[in-house]
Amino acid sequence: MKYVMIYGATGYTGRMIVQHAVDAGVPLIIAGRNEEKLTAMANALNLPFRTFALDDPHTIDKALTDVAVLLNCAGPFMHTADALIKAAIRNQLHYLDVAAEHDSYRLAEIYEKEATAAGVMLLPGCGGTVAMLGCLALRACDRVKDPRSISLALNVAGSMSRGSAVSATQNLSLECLIRLNGQLVKQEPNELRTFNFGEGLRDCFPVTLPDLITIWRATGIPDIATFVHVSGVGFPQGDLSALPDGPSTEERERHRYQAAVELVSREGKTVRMLLDTVNGYSFTALAAAEAARRVLDGLARPGFQTPAELLGKGFAETIADTTIIEV
Repeated sequence: MKYVMIYGATGYTGRMIVQHAVDAGVPLIIAGRNEEKLTAMANALNLPFRTFALDDPHTIDKALTDVAVLLNCAGPFMHTADALIKAAIRNQLHYLDVAAEHDSYRLAEIYEKEATAAGVMLLPGCGGTVAMLGCLALRACDRVKDPRSISLALNVAGSMSRGSAVSATQNLSLECLIRLNGQLVKQEPNELRTFNFGEGLRDCFPVTLPDLITIWRATGIPDIATFVHVSGVGFPQGDLSALPDGPSTEERERHRYQAAVELVSREGKTVRMLLDTVNGYSFTALAAAEAARRVLDGLARPGFQTPAELLGKGFAETIADTTIIEV
């Protein structure tokens, strides 16, 4: 039997993904660095587990026996993606993750030729906002011929998990980028744009989201800009290690996410669409578990793939209570 291995299974998002995968009947091996937590989870869910760090390739390779799909949930991904992508290529198994950081996507570009030669798929962002925005962008592209520019904005609601806060802090030094004429260039971080998430216009600030890479790959649109509006409690302050793992079930149910897209064709036609879905953490867990299940069942293409291309532009709308409408 071949398994999906979830690395980082005992983290906030990892735990939710494991539960959804178990509910879907996916054959699992849970993994990570904390043996005590893994043992408790394995006993509770009757799952096999493997404990290993990422500093020794031989140790990693031994742990990947019988694994067909490796789902990395261990952020910050700037510390884990490189070792696990290399291991996936060496062991000829497919790599997935739930990263919102640029590192995984740039590494997927760097290792694409090696992965393709090995018959390995690299699918960063298989759940979460990359899947959301990718599907939204492809749906908008259906409305126009020859799209020239696309701007996307995410409405982040509710509180952040401890892991997300740590990852965001460690990636704050990234330049604010935009894609112009197909190239990534610097952008002033204070150039706000307004988007309507269903309740009137909201100011959104530019951020460097992975969609600058994934939507470019999926659509070839030469001009891409990404923005965020934070309608929740904002970025946590103080000692991040003292934060709770993440928002409770009740908090997630109270705070839905939205995403808006504005697409302009070469002829000047403008299309605006809105995505409304469950809380981002809930969406990520559901989407990642489903993506891993489909890949284990054989849905895979060698090389760097994007969620919307591989799983289809309607994928986001199959996850929980997600709708996309034209506005």
